[in-house]
Amino acid sequence: MNKLITVDCDIWTYLQNCGKKIVMYGMGNGADKILAECDKRNIYVDDFFASDGFVRGHMFHGKPVLSYSQIKEKYSDFVVLLSFASSLEDVIAKIDAIADETELLVPDVPVFGNTLFDMAFCKAHMDELYEVCELFEDEVSKEVYKNVINAKLSGKIPFLKASVCEKEGVYRDILHPAKYECYADLGAYNGDSIREVAEYAKNLKNVYALEPDRRSYKKLCDYATGEDRFNISCENFAAWKCSETLYFDASGNRNSNVSGSLSTLSGKKAAEIAGKALDDIIPSSTIVDYIKYDVEGAEEDALIGSLKTIKRSSPDMLISLYHRSEDIIKLPKLIKSLDMGDYRLYLRRFNYYPAWDLNLYAISKRFSE
Repeated sequence: MNKLITVDCDIWTYLQNCGKKIVMYGMGNGADKILAECDKRNIYVDDFFASDGFVRGHMFHGKPVLSYSQIKEKYSDFVVLLSFASSLEDVIAKIDAIADETELLVPDVPVFGNTLFDMAFCKAHMDELYEVCELFEDEVSKEVYKNVINAKLSGKIPFLKASVCEKEGVYRDILHPAKYECYADLGAYNGDSIREVAEYAKNLKNVYALEPDRRSYKKLCDYATGEDRFNISCENFAAWKCSETLYFDASGNRNSNVSGSLSTLSGKKAAEIAGKALDDIIPSSTIVDYIKYDVEGAEEDALIGSLKTIKRSSPDMLISLYHRSEDIIKLPKLIKSLDMGDYRLYLRRFNYYPAWDLNLYAISKRFSE
């Protein structure tokens, strides 16, 4: 097999030795995480800047937030660290425009958990990385995997761009939407993924939708009430491995997550939420054709709570792989290790900075028989 890692060092080692001024583009939670990692490694961040229209004379970590033009006036040789995430085409175009002018890197810090995907992590798990790569069914998946690993390590945009796939191809060449009549959406948000699946699954009859955030759940229910093509059963639960009281980050953003421990949400607006296993929600006589797991770092627990449904139904599955650094190794191995039938694994990623929207597709052979 070709080498998985083609970069010489990770982004953090590069920043320690580059000798350039370092500025961060963006503020918020992602910037806080990146700055904390820089502080840990004695990497000094010289300034922060925001997009035009977002510079209002405010401060961030004790420094005034500048505009990009002010940064260019102040420094002649600098590295930009992208400190927010986006999939919006116009935002990505602005990021690319800056990258065309100066060196711009996209650090990869975990959405959840504390494990950093750096060179030390890769070296410690090198055998597993190669093992997982061999689990994928096609060369496209293996190339996506290789490019994502190098993007996470280096922060370089060409690796991000090389790992992007077209969503249309997933529905046409990997999934079997024409055969889906029952769909379980774990992490349904406001119903956006249900709408997407429904565009391809013309025979869809029933959807079981779980969403823990109460504000998103209300939007989900509003959508379900007006949907007349199929039935949507909405549940204000977090997908979990069992029935258990969980603590939920109720800050109301797309990446709100659940935890079995209140201490992991320290400093955040936490609320109690019921965790439920999908096996306890889906009737035992129901065959589910497709399950989506996008549950903000709880994918492993949600899978464990679905084993009866999976064994009974042999559904196609989508499992998000980008919330925790370990997921890119742990979740493909989990699918293969559990007694859930013979699944073919594919990997695809859609356009996002950083390497988010990375999805594992576990494809059941029952639809091909």
